[in-house]
Amino acid sequence: MDILDERVISKAIIERYMNKLLDYLETDVAIVGGGPAGIVCGYYLAKNGAKVALIDKRLTIGGGMWGGAMLFNEIVVQEMGREILDEFDIKYEKYTDGYYTAGSVEAVTTLISKATKAGLAVFNTIEVEDVVLKKVENEYRVTGLVVGWTTVNMTGLLVDPIVITSKYVVDATGHDADVATVLTKKGGVKLNTSTGNVIGEKPMWAEVGERSTVEQTKEVYPGLIVTGMAAVAVSGSHRMGPVFGGMLQSGKRAAEIIIENLKK
Repeated sequence: MDILDERVISKAIIERYMNKLLDYLETDVAIVGGGPAGIVCGYYLAKNGAKVALIDKRLTIGGGMWGGAMLFNEIVVQEMGREILDEFDIKYEKYTDGYYTAGSVEAVTTLISKATKAGLAVFNTIEVEDVVLKKVENEYRVTGLVVGWTTVNMTGLLVDPIVITSKYVVDATGHDADVATVLTKKGGVKLNTSTGNVIGEKPMWAEVGERSTVEQTKEVYPGLIVTGMAAVAVSGSHRMGPVFGGMLQSGKRAAEIIIENLKK
């Protein structure tokens, strides 16, 4: 039996993690929120050569997809999302015309596996407290995130955070649109919405919600892209409930916008 040295084990964990964190303190894209939209966005960005970090305050990423709906661990994807299932090689079955089902556990684990293998770096149990807002070439833009440990914030300890700088930030934080909200409250800026603020989501209307999830995926302030339910909340559209095609396509659309901008 191998002889194990606890000192080596501890040193390996600390050294490898710290090297990764140091490497990603400066990155092309920082995604906040590890739900399906955030993971898919990270996959397509990494696949296209971007250096991208995903930050999530929870221990596990995957967002609400794990539980399907009401803890029934099956998900529904309509035609608009089927190409993403095919891209990730996620198994699914036709339920009726235009509707497909997949096991939520296999869907989430496959999304995470393919995204990280493509090069997405994941930093879990880290919470975003603020954004970095600077004047760059005569315009103010979001240039990074202020982050701290989730557990530190939970306990209310007064511990200073650190900063991750990036060319783009993606708000994939879901219904609360945390990044866009803190930007408007603390920065006093106007977003690219009808009111200039985070409008908040309307009651459920699946058809409208799914369509607008993709349509409202956009740069709402220089350097800040919204995707998934955050795009719905910021724009003031309707929630869509337990159907995931729009979420998946929204993540892909967010990546496409950033890739196009990075090329400029």
